[in-house]
Amino acid sequence: MSYEAIFYLKMIKSQAFEVTLADKQSVLLPAVYISDFIKGNHKRVRVKASYEGQHIDFYAALKREKSGLHKIYFSKAKQKELGVFMNDYFQLQIFEDTSKYGVEISEELEAVLLSDYDAFTIFENLTPGKQRSIIYAIQRYKSPQMRVDKALILIENLKRGITDQKLWFKKS
Repeated sequence: MSYEAIFYLKMIKSQAFEVTLADKQSVLLPAVYISDFIKGNHKRVRVKASYEGQHIDFYAALKREKSGLHKIYFSKAKQKELGVFMNDYFQLQIFEDTSKYGVEISEELEAVLLSDYDAFTIFENLTPGKQRSIIYAIQRYKSPQMRVDKALILIENLKRGITDQKLWFKKS
């Protein structure tokens, strides 16, 4: 058995279960399906959502409400991509998040960071939330060249001490 196969077997994952939207942009998760994640104090998870033959994969924060219930954020964009509406029932399966930053980093951003030790050090010292914000900001560009260009501007601004998200992509 390969290392990947053994790793996959040891990874925490739930059974697939049926849910509906709790409100405009979130889904309540039944405790019976996520108890291993709660016991393991997992804050971030990988999610597979399925509906009528369609499926999407994404990363999410496992949020505990004051009532003790747990939920994940499920944006309008994800709802549209999956084709679900407010009263539709769809399938979710929750997996342990094994990524370094709580989301997959694009090849372009990773290459730019690895090419500049100072920028990499600054990036690694940012809070996990700020790191994810940067990763998402770069991922929203469709063209690989645009992701490289924006990553280069971003790391130069980080090296100048600019941490305000509104100024990340401003050329000086």
